[in-house]
Amino acid sequence: MNATLRRLSTIVMVMFLALMVSTTWIQFVSAESLNSDGRNVRTIYSALARDRGPIVVGGEPIVTSVPVDDNYKYLRTYSEGDAGAASVYAPVTGYFAINGTVTGMERYANSYLAGEDDSLWLDRLQNLITGEEAQGSSVELTIDPKVQKAAWDALGDRNGAAVALDPKTGAILAMVSKPSYDPNTLAVHDSAEVTATSEALINDKPQIGTIGGEERFSVYGPTINRTINATFPPGSTFKLLTSAAAIEYDGMTPDTTIPAPNLYRLPGTSTDVQNYGGETCSSTGEMTLKDALAISCNTAFLGLANTVGKDGMQQMFEDFGFTESLDIPMSTSIGAYPGLIGGENDDDSDARIALSGMGQGSVRMTPLQVAMISAAVANDGELMEPYLIDNVRDSDLELVSQTKPSRYKSPFSSSTADALTEMMLSVVTDGSGTGAQIPGVEVAGKTGTAEDDPRSPTLWFTSFAPADDPQVAVAVVLENEGQSTDESTGGALASPIAAQIMQAAIAK
Repeated sequence: MNATLRRLSTIVMVMFLALMVSTTWIQFVSAESLNSDGRNVRTIYSALARDRGPIVVGGEPIVTSVPVDDNYKYLRTYSEGDAGAASVYAPVTGYFAINGTVTGMERYANSYLAGEDDSLWLDRLQNLITGEEAQGSSVELTIDPKVQKAAWDALGDRNGAAVALDPKTGAILAMVSKPSYDPNTLAVHDSAEVTATSEALINDKPQIGTIGGEERFSVYGPTINRTINATFPPGSTFKLLTSAAAIEYDGMTPDTTIPAPNLYRLPGTSTDVQNYGGETCSSTGEMTLKDALAISCNTAFLGLANTVGKDGMQQMFEDFGFTESLDIPMSTSIGAYPGLIGGENDDDSDARIALSGMGQGSVRMTPLQVAMISAAVANDGELMEPYLIDNVRDSDLELVSQTKPSRYKSPFSSSTADALTEMMLSVVTDGSGTGAQIPGVEVAGKTGTAEDDPRSPTLWFTSFAPADDPQVAVAVVLENEGQSTDESTGGALASPIAAQIMQAAIAK
């Protein structure tokens, strides 16, 4: 072989080698990043050209893929295109858009819905051999349609959220967030229309009151699931956690007498905090822990938090897992507590710890977390891990997976849970939460009216029922719906909503 042929052969071999390396790099090393690139239209075409699996609630599909005559082949449809019905479930289902945005269960259960999960390898192999069109699996949720509808109807036109759990398993029975939106408007096969609708929803912050003649708006838009991704000051619902710490760590009981002055001076400051409406909790300046929770005495719990101390309060918050994100499978936001937030401005002074005793200051929680407090009390101190997927079935309706309930945390003992149940019963029987009473059913609960300067108070109620055999634990939040009057407290407005949700769950 002469020199010219050798050089040509070498060049050809180098070119082939370069081609092999380039192809290998693109198909294997860069495959994931290229597939996830929003500019990769082929990925969207491929995803929508597949018969994506349904999302099922109560045995009926609430999300389906409908065949259409365009390049995408299938149109993702929510509640058969009914805007009102789709809005009820939108914070749970999320949406699948052609611009690459996927949210809610559409995103977090995507591997099942798209038929790509590792557990479905046999189905994919069969499709490859037979040449049949690939189909996604159905994902059945734990949501109970009756409980979901009751929560939706009970919230009415108010901004807020409601979540209901089975305290014995952790199954989420209802997850409602208002205001909501119609996911069908984001599933259309027109990229420009999807982008315009998405931007409008992101910028649509609901008005949440007027302070001094100035309009106030929420920081959360309709596409935010307020039950798991919005945090609020929990107000007096947090007194349950303060009580749990006092009972578990300091050996207190519901009958332990604690100070309940008219004013409480925050340690290290000249600031005096009074009780709601300037009321007197006790003519003697002291009362039992049970009575303090029943009437939601602020000054008593300010002092109680400092009695427990920073270490005890922080420990109880962490023992609930509130500093950790959950995958339900959607990712939840974490809570905030003084000394556990991080950063230079994380103030865990005695004054801040005292304020935390009544759920104020820098304490922030999601409605799901507040419901988890009640769920732990209801389940003898065992907090079950919340979950949304009940089971997954392939295109032949064969069971692929079934969620098994599992313990998440054990924040306190069963004796502490018994004491808290006794105290929460008194709240509903003759305390601040009488609006949650259900004829013939013992309800345990706690009210909350959280100052949220410069906005109006945020209203809460959390509860479980029946007290002797708990079937449901609930949290309701009304975002900045209070007016600091007796007619607009958590007990007045939020507790009747919780009662309707609990009734639906008990009657199912």
